[in-house]
Amino acid sequence: MARSQDSFNKKEKEKKRKKKNQDKLERREERKAEKALGGPKSFEDMISYVDENGNFSSTPPDPSKKKVIKLEDIVLGARPTDDTPVDTVRHGQVKFFNDEKGYGFIIDAESKDSVFVHANNTSTNLRENDKVTFEIEMGPKGMNAVNVKLVS
Repeated sequence: MARSQDSFNKKEKEKKRKKKNQDKLERREERKAEKALGGPKSFEDMISYVDENGNFSSTPPDPSKKKVIKLEDIVLGARPTDDTPVDTVRHGQVKFFNDEKGYGFIIDAESKDSVFVHANNTSTNLRENDKVTFEIEMGPKGMNAVNVKLVS
């Protein structure tokens, strides 16, 4: 006696195809029944509203809760910043400086942060405990002091 030529995979594909056709027939019958009862939903039934909290609602919003927004208050993009000049010159004290290697560190007087300084960014030779003024710029490894000048 010969074995059946239908494999498991073929049987599964056939089941899926029959189920798909059955679902399609059921949807067709539902549409026919809906059409017989008065057609699809009206436009008013399909409208959805958003309440004052941003939630969807089926009822229209209450006009007494309406907020008036001035056109000037609407900002598109980034908010404007106040362009008051910021004093970029800082004061500090040299914590460490190596003349041979040409670098050192300055302690910022305000923030007490240690800032790297290179000999190329100084106007004079620096020594430990010298009072200096400087500006800060971002370097590849962190904050660097530039335009370093001794304070007399």
